[in-house]
Amino acid sequence: MPTAVNKILAAKIHNLRFWVSECDPIVLQTRFQEYLKKVDFVILNFTDHHFPVQGYTAFWLLAESHLAIHTFPDKGWSYVELSSCNQKKSTDFKELVTDSKLTVNWNGDGIEICVPE
Repeated sequence: MPTAVNKILAAKIHNLRFWVSECDPIVLQTRFQEYLKKVDFVILNFTDHHFPVQGYTAFWLLAESHLAIHTFPDKGWSYVELSSCNQKKSTDFKELVTDSKLTVNWNGDGIEICVPE
């Protein structure tokens, strides 16, 4: 039986923010959940909401932080933000997005590292 191990993490978050030219909720949910699983993020919970006029928001609570998607169908774009305390998983996730057939507009040069000080 596995035992719990205390692990102290540095206060450091790896943020990956970008826009994709896909607004179909089913496509987005399926694709990004697949990416999370491929790089071994631990999905603790998932919730989503379809707004009455237009728009969709999806949120994955991860053991390593979260992934959120917000669609703007009138503009033809969706905003995606991954925040994670695991640099390797963030980097692997970015590679999957880069290698996908999605049209991606990155916000910045890549993964932004955020620290409290």
